[in-house]
Amino acid sequence: MTTHHEWQRMADGLSLDGRAFIAGQRCPAASNETFETLNPSTGKVLAEIAKCDGKDIDRAVVAAREAFESGVWSKAAPSHRKAVLLRLAQLIDDNAEELALLEALEAGKPIGECMGLDIPESAACIRWHAEVTDKRYDALSPSGASVVSMITREPIGVVGAVLPWNFPALMLAWKIGPALSVGNSVIVKPAEQTSLSTLRIADLALEAGVPPGVLSVVTGFGESAGQAIGCHADIDLVAFTGSTETGKRFLRYSADTNLKRVVLECGGKNPQVVLPDVADLDAVAEQAVAAAFWNMGENCSAGSRIIVHASQKDALLQKMQTVLEGWKTGDPLDPEVRLGALIEEPHYRKVLGHIEKAKSEGARVVCGGRATLAETGGWFVEPTIFDNVTPEMSIARDEVFGPVVCVIEYADVDEAVRIANDTCYGLAASLWTDNVNHAHKVAARIRAGTVTVNCFGEGDLSTPFGGFGQSGFGGRDKSVYAHDQYCELKTTWLKLD
Repeated sequence: MTTHHEWQRMADGLSLDGRAFIAGQRCPAASNETFETLNPSTGKVLAEIAKCDGKDIDRAVVAAREAFESGVWSKAAPSHRKAVLLRLAQLIDDNAEELALLEALEAGKPIGECMGLDIPESAACIRWHAEVTDKRYDALSPSGASVVSMITREPIGVVGAVLPWNFPALMLAWKIGPALSVGNSVIVKPAEQTSLSTLRIADLALEAGVPPGVLSVVTGFGESAGQAIGCHADIDLVAFTGSTETGKRFLRYSADTNLKRVVLECGGKNPQVVLPDVADLDAVAEQAVAAAFWNMGENCSAGSRIIVHASQKDALLQKMQTVLEGWKTGDPLDPEVRLGALIEEPHYRKVLGHIEKAKSEGARVVCGGRATLAETGGWFVEPTIFDNVTPEMSIARDEVFGPVVCVIEYADVDEAVRIANDTCYGLAASLWTDNVNHAHKVAARIRAGTVTVNCFGEGDLSTPFGGFGQSGFGGRDKSVYAHDQYCELKTTWLKLD
């Protein structure tokens, strides 16, 4: 395994290019303005990034539309698109160390997770959708012998993909995998905090054979570049992953302009329900800690509410603390670190504010609850567990998006289900039980897009991911269902003599 020192040496040797990627080439913003991207573990400047705005979005849209109408990608044989996307997946694998470093440096993510999960999974996602490209069939309707009625899927056109900062490469893959597979042109706006790995993958896409204009990456801020995508009349669909508040803005942009399709994957306040029939609390503790603190809790599917029977709460809390003793917080380039830095100072302050508010409302800190490693200049928060939490407290209702979990006890299963569903969100949930009947019956009662039983996870690439309620709607990421949202469905009715 590469050592901490070796990762640092490689990081010191990186050449960071923050220019945008439009119409097949790197370029500055039309205004020539830039902004700084920072290393969350040190607070220091990493690179200057092109500060794009509406003029740059216009440029990217013109290139995307021209490419789409030319048919160079949209009308290419599915086998050709498949081959190009497979080459892109291989190039991501070939450049995994560089991409992992970019994500660890810019997002504060542990290098072990970047190298062991995020980048390999990004390549696997592109590869999976590539393989689907030439394997889906259209249909004929049963309309009788006097007609031939064809039902076909066509690419929707120009897609805007607006990404979050918590999984930069992986969320890029979730969007461009299906969107490119079916023949669209795609304009990507990464989060302003995490542009570098997305830009580098755009370079690799060009090398793989994605034609100029088919994929552009326009860097900048939400109020300029993001809003310009949402309001652009020649963008046919926006796929957004991020906060519910921002997702609602894209619905307004669509309503006020061209009624572009909007696909939203937004926030979550996800329950982990532990039924009293569970015998192995050690296994629950391992998974519950991972669900709450993986990626510093900066995860829309984080299991931030543990709902446990009163008879088992104290034992589970003790076991979770034991598990957390093995979770080291520190420099993301250290392979032994499990908890890196929070993304930026405003978010760091926000998370600490949630912790202080929970204390003021009467929740008890079991462990953590403070900032740490201030001497680094970075934004680190101790993994924090709250007990004595009631469903009405803000810590049980608000999405913290940090390394914070609350434990809520219940008296019977009906109460557990009520607490689990007592949220405006419905993205993910976990259920632990040793009884298969309880597994089926209780999982069916939990309102969430993904319910995992006796584990924490989001399924795999073959399963759709998305939520109920204010966790989003309009489509799903992953699986063959993701392809449908990037297509228009057409009926062609041929009358026969």
